[in-house]
Amino acid sequence: MKVYLDLLQDIFDHGVGRDDRTGTGTRSLFGRQIRMDLADGFPLLTTKKVFLRGIIHELLWFVRGETNIKYLVDNKVGIWNEWPFQNYLRQQGLNDQFTMHSDEWRAELEKFVERVREDDKFAAQWGELGPVYGKQWRDFNGFDQLAWIINEIKNNPNSRRLIVSAWNPPEVEEMSKAGLPPCHTLYQFHVSTDGRLSCQLYQRSADVFLGVPFNIASYALLTLMVAHVTGLKPGDFVHTFGDVHIYNNHAEQVREQLGRTPKALPGLIINSKISSLFDFTFDDFELVDYDPDPSIKAPIAV
Repeated sequence: MKVYLDLLQDIFDHGVGRDDRTGTGTRSLFGRQIRMDLADGFPLLTTKKVFLRGIIHELLWFVRGETNIKYLVDNKVGIWNEWPFQNYLRQQGLNDQFTMHSDEWRAELEKFVERVREDDKFAAQWGELGPVYGKQWRDFNGFDQLAWIINEIKNNPNSRRLIVSAWNPPEVEEMSKAGLPPCHTLYQFHVSTDGRLSCQLYQRSADVFLGVPFNIASYALLTLMVAHVTGLKPGDFVHTFGDVHIYNNHAEQVREQLGRTPKALPGLIINSKISSLFDFTFDDFELVDYDPDPSIKAPIAV
C-alpha cells in the first residue's frame, strides 16, 4: 500500500489550505489517481489497523439497497451514526447544547444509537439517511443498477458502459438533510480479454486519512464479489480522485502513519458456494495473514 502512503505524503507536503463545509479546514489537492493489482493481495492498509468488519457490513448494506442505519447499528458498526445524530439535534433544537465531539455530545450520541437499536419507530424516523448509496445502486429512478451490471458483465463483457452512478442530482439535496451526498460517486467495470475484472472508482471528495482506506477496501471487496459471481478473475482497482484532502485536525495522526513501514498485504477468502451478489452475508468472507500496526484514532468531520 505504498501508493496510498505516497498520496498521503503528497497532500501533506504540497496541499493548499482550504475552507470546507465542516468548518474544520483542510490541506487539499485536486486530481490524483492510484492503482492496485488485486492479484497482489487484498488492499487493506497495514500501517494502521482498519475496521474490516465495518467495511463488509457497510458494503452489504449498500448492496441490499438499505439507507437506514438500523442494520449497521444492530451489527455494531457506527461509521454512519454521526450524520443522522446531528440531524436529530438540529430538528429537536438541541444543536447549541452539545458541542461536537465533547463528552456531553458523545454521551448523547450513545443514547441516540441505543434508541435506534431498541426502538424501531424511532429508528424509522431518525435513522434514515435519505436516498444515499444503497438507494441509488438498487433504485436509481426505478432502475436496479447492480442487477443490470451483473447481467451485462455476464452477457456483454466487452461493453464500455459498465457503469454504476450514486450521483443523482435531483436527490442530492434530500441526501444532504440527514446523510451525505455520495463522495464515491461513480464506478466502472472493465473485463479484459484474459478474463480479469477491473474496477475504476471516481471519488469527488476524499478524506484521505480516515475515509480512503475504507473506500479502497470496500471497492476492492466489491470487485472481488462481482468477479466471483460472474466467473472472472480479479484485475486492478483504480482509484481516481477529485478533491483529496487531509483535515487540519488529522495532521499529527498523518505524521504518525507516514512514519510506519507497509507490510505484506493480507488475503481474502470468499465462500465458493455463493453464486449471487445478493446472497452474500458477513460470514462468507475470511481475512487471512493480516498483521497491521495499531489503529490511529481521529475525529470525523461531519
